[in-house]
Amino acid sequence: MTTLLASNLPLPKIGRGKVRDIYAVGDDRVLLLTTDRISAFDVVMNETIPMKGAVLTQISAYWFNALEGVVHHHMISADTDGIIAEVPALQPHREEILGRAMLCKRTTVFPIECVIRGYLSGSAWKEYAASGTLAGEQLPAGLVESERLEPAIFSPATKAETGHDENITIARMREVVGDDTAYTLESMTRAVYTLGETLAREQGIIIADTKFEFGRDKDGNIILIDEVMTPDSSRFWAVDAYQPGKPQPSFDKQPLRDYLDAERKAGRWNGDAPPPPLPQSVVDATSQRYLEAFRRVTGSELKI
Repeated sequence: MTTLLASNLPLPKIGRGKVRDIYAVGDDRVLLLTTDRISAFDVVMNETIPMKGAVLTQISAYWFNALEGVVHHHMISADTDGIIAEVPALQPHREEILGRAMLCKRTTVFPIECVIRGYLSGSAWKEYAASGTLAGEQLPAGLVESERLEPAIFSPATKAETGHDENITIARMREVVGDDTAYTLESMTRAVYTLGETLAREQGIIIADTKFEFGRDKDGNIILIDEVMTPDSSRFWAVDAYQPGKPQPSFDKQPLRDYLDAERKAGRWNGDAPPPPLPQSVVDATSQRYLEAFRRVTGSELKI
């Protein structure tokens, strides 16, 4: 399977994120194409990570299928030949979209990242350690790093096109989207996370935290969109290695982050674009980490 840095499909392009290229399919559908681009510390690398795009797309498809009957979502198909049957113009680009593409309902996206934290880690731990709060709201005293939060904490954020998303209070979220919508988004977030955390734990994975996006479809329904409980949108830990009171090893781009941290400490990179070139060993280790995440979450090998 070839790697893909950027796509050029015969469809109107309506967006390009750090990882995804978004195309219009008529007026009411979109094609999400997950490339093999990878970013770290808000900088997109020049190298691609083999299989990464397919891993992210197919993990999301796994979850969308598991969520049938729990919440409505935007996925129509993540099967390459099924997508080509719907959009015949993509036939000459089969290799380019293989495993990486998802045909979806088009929605009006809410400008909110719906973050839910089942464990105290990352930026949440840093804020708590400094002030005893999360997004400005008080948490119980005496919590330790990576401790389980019961119940899980809903912690919305504003969506940033570049740079970091910014944690906001639920009160601020209500101001942005309205009380009823805010309640629905939190309820759907909790329902999806509860199912995902339960199923992943059975496979030996803790989903420590994750973020969801939602949109409103043409009929006015609020539905789950974008990616769902992938290594890029979530913090995955191994159940059998979990030890509260310290950071936990993650099934994500940690080999890449470790390399970049070393380059920064050595004075060879200032943390901004352009990034340093990646050794093949880092590329290979990161690719294997993504494939292992797929195996652990779904219980099967990725077959494209």
